[in-house]
Formats: sequence, C-alpha cells, structure tokens
Amino acid sequence: SMTTDLDSFCSSYPFRTMLVRAPAEGVAEVVLNRPLQLNAMNRHFWTECREVFCALGNMHDVRVIILSAAGKHFSAGLDLRDAFLPGDTGDSGSGATQQPQQPQLAGKDAARRALHLRQHIMSYQAAFDAIENAPQPVVAAIHGACVGGGVDLVSACDVRWASSDAFFCIKEVDVGLAADVGTLQRCSKGLLPGSLFRELVYTGRQMLAAEALRVGFVSNVEQDSAALHEAVLRLACTIAAKSPVAVVGSKHILLHARDHSVTDSLLYEATWNSAMLQCDDVVEAGRAAVERRPPIFARL
Repeated sequence: SMTTDLDSFCSSYPFRTMLVRAPAEGVAEVVLNRPLQLNAMNRHFWTECREVFCALGNMHDVRVIILSAAGKHFSAGLDLRDAFLPGDTGDSGSGATQQPQQPQLAGKDAARRALHLRQHIMSYQAAFDAIENAPQPVVAAIHGACVGGGVDLVSACDVRWASSDAFFCIKEVDVGLAADVGTLQRCSKGLLPGSLFRELVYTGRQMLAAEALRVGFVSNVEQDSAALHEAVLRLACTIAAKSPVAVVGSKHILLHARDHSVTDSLLYEATWNSAMLQCDDVVEAGRAAVERRPPIFARL
C-alpha cells in the first residue's frame, strides 16, 4: 500500500505528547495531544517533535504535513511546571523542575553552567528546526490560544491557517526572557511587519485572528475549529496532488532564498533545476494538460 511507512510509524512510535495520523493519501497530520494541559510543551515534547518531523521528512509517501492540536487550545507554550530553569541546580528537591537527563550544575562556575544551558536550549531549537527542515510543506491549523512556544512552533511552518477564536501571544517577555526557539529569528524574515512584530514582542499582548489575517501572519481564517480542519485538509490534498519534485524543490529553494542574497539564490536554483528539470513530472504535467485529465505523479 502507498502509506506503509506512515501507517507503521503511526502504530509503532511511542507517542507521549503528540499523535500522527493519515487523514488522506499523501497527507500526514501531526496532532499536539496533551489537551488537558493545553498542549503545553513538557520535556518529552522537544525530543518527540524532533523525532516525529525527522521521521516524516524521510517518508516518500508523505507529500504534505498538517500540524494541528487536540482540545480547546492550540498550545499554551512552554510547560513551566516541567521545565529546566537556569536557577534550578537539579538538587533543589523540587521534583517538578528536576530533569533526570540534566547534569548536576551545582558547584560549577558560570561558564560551565552557561555551556550546559546553551546545549539544552539548542536541543529545544532543534525540535522546530526539524519542522522547517522537513522537505514537505507543513501547514499549521491553529485554534484557540497560540502562546509563547506555540508561536515559535507555527513560525517554523510553511502556511498558517486559523479559526476565528485563535489568538497569538509572544508571551516570553512576561516570563522574564527573550523568546529563544525561533520566533525572533523567523518572524523577522517577513512573517510579521517590523513595527507590529516588535510591539508584540515587547508587550506580550494578544493578536487576535482578524489582526493576524490582516497583517498576513495567517493566510486564512475559518469560522470554527471544525471548518478549519476541513479547509486545511482540502488545502493539503491540493498540495499532495502536485508534483513532489516541484513542491519539495520549491520549499528547499524558498528556505535557501530566505537566508542568501538574490544572486546566490538564483545561482543555486539554476544548479538545483539543472538536475530537477530532468524529471518525468514535467512530461506528465504536459501530457495531462493535452489529454485534459488530472496528472498522476510518482512518489519520490
């Protein structure tokens, strides 16, 4: 069957904070699945997010990924009851913030403590890098609260659609830190207009769905969660029907262009397409147009 890789992954991976399902051919849906905790990001989430998106990225039967969330809200961000905090030496006796995998920092100097903490932060960053680095486009379906780490998460996605009750909040300033898992980096690359973006960062205020749509942070707002998920699945199916060579190539080139000059990116694209133009998909697209039928593209 076409979805063997995906199906076996769905049934075999030991999910703790997410689940993965296959709502349509060529489509994988990753669902944040701690609804009672408002999908707050605990210590297990970071490893799981990285592993899940790395695994999906390697599946040739997956042509597009939907990211959604169970329960009333998309995500409340970092789970502060289950986070390693800089002041926590690991021997404070507070089981809530004690991470077994965190080395004992007691007695270490500032530099050594900082290096440990830096590694820790980088492991969190890697979770959302895995979303951006998945070859397939990732479409976020956001309902309810999308706060703190939730904004970092959706800023690593290709497309953001929301329900009318969604709101966004770059909350880190109210917790006494600068956002450190992607919001400040990715949103400054054209996801939000400069003045508004900085205002949201410095105040931690809410941006409702209507404002997010007006400024282009999301590109569609549906009435409610049910309508949103229906619309996002239709969008995903549209993308899944396209040439995977064209779609994967487009995402790859877009990300390259974001971080390079126009000149460098054009040169890189010329090299990329010198290989990718030699695919059957170009022939099939032309033939399908002549024969007035939908094209059928082979999986990668």
